[in-house]
Amino acid sequence: MIKIGIINVSDRASAGIYEDTPGKACTALLREWVATPFETDYRVIPDEQAVIEAELRRMADVAGCCLIVTTGGTGPAPRDVTPEATVAVCDKLLPGFGELMRATSLKYVPTAILSRQTAGIRGRALIVNLPGRPKSIRENLEAVFPAIPYCIDLIGGPRIESTPAAPKVFRPAGA
Repeated sequence: MIKIGIINVSDRASAGIYEDTPGKACTALLREWVATPFETDYRVIPDEQAVIEAELRRMADVAGCCLIVTTGGTGPAPRDVTPEATVAVCDKLLPGFGELMRATSLKYVPTAILSRQTAGIRGRALIVNLPGRPKSIRENLEAVFPAIPYCIDLIGGPRIESTPAAPKVFRPAGA
């Protein structure tokens, strides 16, 4: 069984001040779109770079997650440090993910240019930063999902198949 890590980065949700709707929305989408049986490694943590870095490392190196998706902490506010934590733990960055997500969000809101989400690889794990709002999570994940299974193939991870409800996954012929 494959493992997928889901991290909601939020001071208030981690303190129990409000419900973790972003993390739950992300989990629901992945359950809707991923046909391969998987279990989740799920955490709600504060906007603290050291905590985010430690959790990303644990999920990739110890738990063996092939995909780690973060929600929140990607804006310009002083406590938004998810991209910095992601960059700090990745072996390779994949800037096309962030570029596509911002371009997608610009179709809906002009403030998408303020978003700093990124993606990268740590070992055999793909890490993708998503925004913190459920509607934006769906829009952004829908844009990049077609590349996620093949990226995981390329880094030596398990083969992930999608459901008919998912955005169409792309793999080159013979892959």
